[in-house]
Amino acid sequence: MLIEDHPAIGTPVHCGECISDIACDNLELELPEHVISMRVHGIRVVFPDGTEKCLTEEGYVLEKHLFERWIAEEAVEAGASMHLGHKLSSMERLEEDGRFAGWLCDGKGDEFPIRAKVVIDASGVAAVCSKIVRQSNDEPLNEMGKVVAGMQYELLEVPTDGYLDFYIWPKYAEKGYLWMIPKCDGRANVGLVTEDRPRAKKALDEFIDITHFKELEQVRPPWKAKGSPAFGGTIPISGPFENTHHDGLMLVGDAAGFTSPLFEGGSHLALKSAVYAADTAAAAIEEGDLSAERLSEYSRLWKDEFPPYDKILRGKNALFELTDDEMSVMARCFPDEMADMGISGKALVGLRLLVRRPGLYFKRIVPAMLAFGYSRARYYGW
Repeated sequence: MLIEDHPAIGTPVHCGECISDIACDNLELELPEHVISMRVHGIRVVFPDGTEKCLTEEGYVLEKHLFERWIAEEAVEAGASMHLGHKLSSMERLEEDGRFAGWLCDGKGDEFPIRAKVVIDASGVAAVCSKIVRQSNDEPLNEMGKVVAGMQYELLEVPTDGYLDFYIWPKYAEKGYLWMIPKCDGRANVGLVTEDRPRAKKALDEFIDITHFKELEQVRPPWKAKGSPAFGGTIPISGPFENTHHDGLMLVGDAAGFTSPLFEGGSHLALKSAVYAADTAAAAIEEGDLSAERLSEYSRLWKDEFPPYDKILRGKNALFELTDDEMSVMARCFPDEMADMGISGKALVGLRLLVRRPGLYFKRIVPAMLAFGYSRARYYGW
C-alpha cells in the first residue's frame, strides 16, 4: 500500500529534476519518453572568477512530476494499492507472544487505521516516522538534522549546450551553489541551494539580475496552476540519520538523510535505498521476522554501497573555508575535463597548486578537491 498526503503524486516538485545514465543503469531503469525533458552531457562547474570546468557524464533532465507518477503507476501495476490524501500521524507498536508483529498506523484518510507488517518511510525532509516512533527510552527515533533551502524558477528561452551549469559563487549561495538545468522547449530551471535560508529568494533574484538570465521570462512550471513561479523546498545536509531501521520500519531517501553533500543530489540515493528497503522487507516478511535485527540488513546494504559522507562533508567544509580567489586558483589547476582526472591527473593538479599557491595546502585543499571526485555520478552525485 502506498499512501501520499498530497492530492496528486509528484507535486509539488522539490528538486532540480536530473538523473545520470549511471544511476539509471544501476537501478535498471528504462525511462519512458514522456518523463524525459532533455538529454544532457554532464555538469559544468563555474567558479567565482568565471573559470569553467566540465564533468562530462551523460544523463537526463526529467519532468520530475511525471517521473514520480510513472514510478507510482508501475507499483500499482505490480499489485500495490495507492491512496492519495492520506497523512500518517501515529504508529502503535503491535506484539504477539512477546515478539514485534507490526504497526497499527492512524492518520487522516479513509483507509486508516492501517495494520502494516513493515513501514517504509519515504516522506522526504519531513521525516515523519523519525518524529512519531519512539525508542525504548521514549526518545524520538532520530533527532532532526540541519537543512538548507532550495529554490528555483522556470525560465524561457535559456541558451544551452546540453550541460548543467553549477555556479559555486558563495556571495549568492552560502555554502551551496546555483544552477541552470536545461529542459526541452528552451525552458530551464534556474535556482540555488543555500544555508542562508531567510535570504534564499533575494539571493537568487540578485544572481539572476547580474547574469544573462536577467531579461528572460519567468513562468510557473506546468504542474503549478497558480501562485508564485518560484518553487523548491528544504534539503537535509547533516548526513544519514543515526537510525535508518527499527522494528518493522526502514527510512529511505531524504527521510533517512541521504543526500550528496556537495551538490545535494538525492534522487539516485533515494531510489537505490528504496530498492534495498523493498528487498529487505520482502525477505523479512517471508521469513516471519520483522525485528530490527532482521531489518539491520538494510542499513548494512546502504552503508556498504553509498559514498563516504564524512569525507565529502569535510571536503565541502574545506572548500567553503577558501576565499573566492583561492577557490578560483584551485579551479584553474583542474583539467578542463574533470572526468578524466585519474591518479596522474590529481598529481598534476597538486603540482600546479604547489607552484601557484603552496599555502593552499595548509587550508585542506586536498579534501576540497576530493569532494569534487566523490560528487561524480558513480558516487551517487546525481
